[in-house]
Amino acid sequence: MRRVFQAKAKIVYSKRIKDSYFKSIFSSPRIALGALPGQFVNIKVSECRELLLRRPFSIHRVNGPNIEILYEVLGKGTQILAQKKPGEYLDIIGPLGNGFDALCAKRSTLSILVAGGMGVAPLVFLAERMISHKFSVLIGAKTKKQILCEKEFQKLGCDVKIATDDGSEGFKGKVTELLKNLLSTIDYRLSTIYACGPRPMLKEIANISQKYNIPAQISLEEHMACGIGACLGCVVNTKNGYQRVCKEGPVFAADEILWE
Repeated sequence: MRRVFQAKAKIVYSKRIKDSYFKSIFSSPRIALGALPGQFVNIKVSECRELLLRRPFSIHRVNGPNIEILYEVLGKGTQILAQKKPGEYLDIIGPLGNGFDALCAKRSTLSILVAGGMGVAPLVFLAERMISHKFSVLIGAKTKKQILCEKEFQKLGCDVKIATDDGSEGFKGKVTELLKNLLSTIDYRLSTIYACGPRPMLKEIANISQKYNIPAQISLEEHMACGIGACLGCVVNTKNGYQRVCKEGPVFAADEILWE
């Protein structure tokens, strides 16, 4: 059983990378040592009563004792986090949840990583762990301005393809359409799909994986209150009954979810 730690982690880097997107790095050797791609950390961003609940963030990268997160400023919690400075400390719990099964890549001739919006965050960590394998990365967003981590994937030697809803960069349309185009041009029989993004995208990927008989692992994005499986606020319906995204997930086999 993997161990979970609570730590006062020192911020070593915090910076806006573009528009409302930020990257923070903090030092937490024990959490970093046991972290796996697809897992997350739960961060207490403030002591005020209004922000009592911790905020979950996918582990974006691990570098030695350091944990890196990538996030978009959307509400008060992330606004406060974005104002934190190097040298300050965060109260963090992690690593939490079940991550991707990267061993599947060893049985595949091609691994396909599909990211929608902020879904790129955990997939960079996964790509770094699978660097010795052949894989393609498909990144989707509404516009060019919302495309993240393209250069990071390219530095890892990935074949990166972009899809934007408005056609401002790459393929014009949904990233799931780009995925179907890719599958029509390759021998996909020994492929594996790894995906993270909005629920409609993941539902469509589940349909695609079933149609092409390709195994797919998906990381669900759900609102989490406690992050440790106690409150039952993030359950999803699966073939094995209701499962907690923060505990049994956030990564599930795509064909395990009972999509509504």
